Amino acid sequence: MTKKENILKHPVGIIGSGSFGISIANLLAENVDEIIIFARRAEVREAIRQRSGMYSQLSPKVRATDNLEEVALKCQIIFPVVPSRSFRDMIRELSPFLTPSHFLIHGTKGLDTVIPEGTSMKLKSIKTMSQVIEEESVVCRIGCLSGPNLSAEILEGQPAATLLASRYTEVIKAGQILLRSPRFQVYGTHDIIGAELAGVLKNVIALAAGLLGGKGLGKNIWALLITRGLSEMIHIGKAMGAEAKAFLGVAGIGDLVATASGIKSRNYTAGMRIAHGEKLEDILNEASEMVEGIKTLETVHFLIQQLGISAPIFEVTYRVIFKGMNLDRAIGFLMTYPYEVDVDFM
Repeated sequence: MTKKENILKHPVGIIGSGSFGISIANLLAENVDEIIIFARRAEVREAIRQRSGMYSQLSPKVRATDNLEEVALKCQIIFPVVPSRSFRDMIRELSPFLTPSHFLIHGTKGLDTVIPEGTSMKLKSIKTMSQVIEEESVVCRIGCLSGPNLSAEILEGQPAATLLASRYTEVIKAGQILLRSPRFQVYGTHDIIGAELAGVLKNVIALAAGLLGGKGLGKNIWALLITRGLSEMIHIGKAMGAEAKAFLGVAGIGDLVATASGIKSRNYTAGMRIAHGEKLEDILNEASEMVEGIKTLETVHFLIQQLGISAPIFEVTYRVIFKGMNLDRAIGFLMTYPYEVDVDFM
């Protein structure tokens, strides 16, 4: 039996039943015979069984369980895809059933912050999801999916691609075997921190793009936001240990363009609604899935202050969303900001 055949004959696990988890399940179903998806709520498991609502397009190869131990025992390769706010708790719950032989390839685009009671946030409090897995489990073969992966388009069967990042080549190759198909390309990189940060930071620029869209502004200023926002992403990423080139491929500029282009993006939509005068609290309460850019923006604002990074777009977006800064004033500030050069990260 070849290595490829061995990988494909075993069930694959997914933890998280949101739109991206479903998208991954359908991509896996093109190559794998059994996918086990963990869903905590009974009504979600029943909806998956009935193929009702948002699960109507789910492959018949996918079945739901509420047993994390079953997922770990039956699946050597597991895709955790849960919101960043619950990621650490989920890994802690899964950890007793994990062994060093497991592969964990996460698809969560957020940052984790642990602030002990009675203390304030520190730089060491901020972790990527791969670092959370390392801290909370014995697993070392860790990967990350990052790229322009709008779930609605993947579920429609439209062509798409992703970047699979891992320090281990065997993780990249296993993920490519499982996910590649005529409609889905999988690129690889060993810069997992870069891939994670590219996926995280672009959500903030997507929020800012939504603010511009909500004001009815055009493509000239949108293009300016994308290019200058990318520059700021690179500076923040480099300060956190990523390479600049991580932001220039599908997980960087590719994901940024896709996420900052329209209402299929939760972050863009949230920014647009804020520009229309809706309250942030109402938007978050109504969201069926987490708007990761909001949480990321608070964390990155702290990072910028602590590291002394010049990131005016991130800073002004923070002030608009959390401090009530007038949007017209914010745009005017950015249009007159004294940038020295165009490309300043090469």
